[in-house]
Amino acid sequence: MTPDCKTARLSAADHPDGSNLRTALDLAAAGVPPLPLRAGKVPFGNCHQCADGACGGRPNMKKAGACQCPAPCHAWAAATIDPAVLTSPAWALAWRQAVSVAYHPGGAGVTVVDLDSAAAVAWAREALPATRIVPTTRGEHWVYQGVMRSLNAVRPGVDIKSLMQYARWLGPGTGRMVDLPAAVRALVVKEETTPAPGEVVSSVPERATWDRTVATGCRHNARYVRTGLERGLALIRSRAESGAGSQAFGVARFLAAQHARCPGPCGLAVLGEQITAAAVSVGVPEPYARRAVANGLEATVERAA
Repeated sequence: MTPDCKTARLSAADHPDGSNLRTALDLAAAGVPPLPLRAGKVPFGNCHQCADGACGGRPNMKKAGACQCPAPCHAWAAATIDPAVLTSPAWALAWRQAVSVAYHPGGAGVTVVDLDSAAAVAWAREALPATRIVPTTRGEHWVYQGVMRSLNAVRPGVDIKSLMQYARWLGPGTGRMVDLPAAVRALVVKEETTPAPGEVVSSVPERATWDRTVATGCRHNARYVRTGLERGLALIRSRAESGAGSQAFGVARFLAAQHARCPGPCGLAVLGEQITAAAVSVGVPEPYARRAVANGLEATVERAA
């Protein structure tokens, strides 16, 4: 490196207070790819070569991948752990104008469940396993180890930020980070609940019914189990327009939780078949229905572990 390059290269002290760049360099050293945010908590606009769609839309923006532009560009894809890039002349103006720092969760190998309201936080405390928690202005970030597809508004006040999104850096948080649970993955599984007219998505016969022959270790009586099941199936069948797959996940999770203290076996697989059949009957593709039900049963196991 020549002396001229050393002079041009930005240092933390070149920033008005140096805090944002120092934070970014600390994150990069820890393997967390940072990027600067401007006013409004949004990334800087694309570079001149890519502004207003001039680049035609970077092809690999359709999947997780690094941006190759020298200046901050393409939002989350600009995040990097390379200190030479972070302190380069091409990034200098962005750091001088930055108001905060973000990071790419997927690049750090994590998923952030962004809870944007008190109600969303309350839901997470009931539905998700405890993990590392970072307080935010309006709610909390729950950070899990593992990556997945990102999606906003998976339920009221809840966004999933991982492979193709950024999250604001608000500190390391508290608590022990745990592996990404099936309950979070199930929130972003694409649901196709409205088949084309006359199209048969699939047909799942309700092969077996729940009784004592399949639940020899269940502590509940048959009436209790069947009443709960029928109420759950009715909820699924009432979602003929949309949401039946998500409802099937919720019913499976709820029913399985009722048996958490049973010595077992409780015939949960049979209950799962009936839940799946109800979802398929209102248009949910069978593979998705089975996956949603399996995730619901697994989520209960994870929470009990």
